[in-house]
Amino acid sequence: MTRRIRSLLRLHLNTRQLALLVHLDTGCCLSKAASAAGLTQSAASKLLHQIEMTLDVKLFERRSRGLVATRYGEILLRHAHLALSELGVAYEEIAALKSGCSGKTAIGTVISAGTSLVPLAITRMKERHADIVINVDVDHNKQLVQRLLHGALDIVVGGVLDSEDPDAIVYEPLAGDEPHAIVAGAQHPLARQKDLTLDALIEQPWILPPAGSLLRDKLAAKLLERGLPLPTNIIETASLPLITTVLQQSNMVTALPEEAVRSACKAGLLAMLVSNLPLGVGAFGLITRRNHKLSQAAQLMLSTLRELAGQVYPSRVVALPASRAELPDAAIVDPRIDPRPAQVSLLARSVTL
Repeated sequence: MTRRIRSLLRLHLNTRQLALLVHLDTGCCLSKAASAAGLTQSAASKLLHQIEMTLDVKLFERRSRGLVATRYGEILLRHAHLALSELGVAYEEIAALKSGCSGKTAIGTVISAGTSLVPLAITRMKERHADIVINVDVDHNKQLVQRLLHGALDIVVGGVLDSEDPDAIVYEPLAGDEPHAIVAGAQHPLARQKDLTLDALIEQPWILPPAGSLLRDKLAAKLLERGLPLPTNIIETASLPLITTVLQQSNMVTALPEEAVRSACKAGLLAMLVSNLPLGVGAFGLITRRNHKLSQAAQLMLSTLRELAGQVYPSRVVALPASRAELPDAAIVDPRIDPRPAQVSLLARSVTL
């Protein structure tokens, strides 16, 4: 028995106790976290004390707003999330196998990849492996990488610049920085006007990504760079279905990757008012967790994404290892050496196929 396993057994953590740690990580006070985990407050307090004694570190500090994790506590909480997530994935894979499916995989994607590479890969996967369940989560890059690190996703098609823990992930670049466009509904009064600039659109009502998202920050920087004020008449949302519907029913404008709206523009639903806008949102690629063995279904999904990426992004450059034996399940590029950001979203927040 290895030293790591012996140390783990000394903690004697069961799923209920892991759940307590996860609930504490959501900002709950000890009493609420204990109740959510099915424990009494005294039992929860005793458990935390036992863990601290075993590890010989202080995991939490008491503050006016409740318990706050120390740096040691943050490490334990991160792995508690992973442990519970892995157990949940195991349960789902067993349930899928019992129901006749051969496996399940969960991927996350941002907008441009979600309207090009990911749909193609899903279609190819279902053609080859109809009995594999594929869950697709669409969100901004930072949230997707967080869910990947917590074990909720197997693969993310996105960027790694804003990852809080670059040592925990492996990044394989696929495509460079994509041009964005200022988009409106085809009925917008300015839709047929040529040579529009950002200056002419700043007084329009805008749909913006939530505050703190990479696209929002880059757009704000571009406006300030040109000496323009930030829009004040705004709606904040990351939902592409809502964005496209509102654009078609109003005179609002928004910034989106050109690739994400090209088909809607060709169909006469939307119009690009300003195209080829260099926001510097960044490149994107395939992101997986370091030292994590993917399930067979996830490995098939990863292989399919790589296969079709060569068709969708023919000019991509990938640093291959010297031999095939050196290639791990999930990776090619170390994000600490080649950190490239990305921003995205899709037509649905979460889809299961």
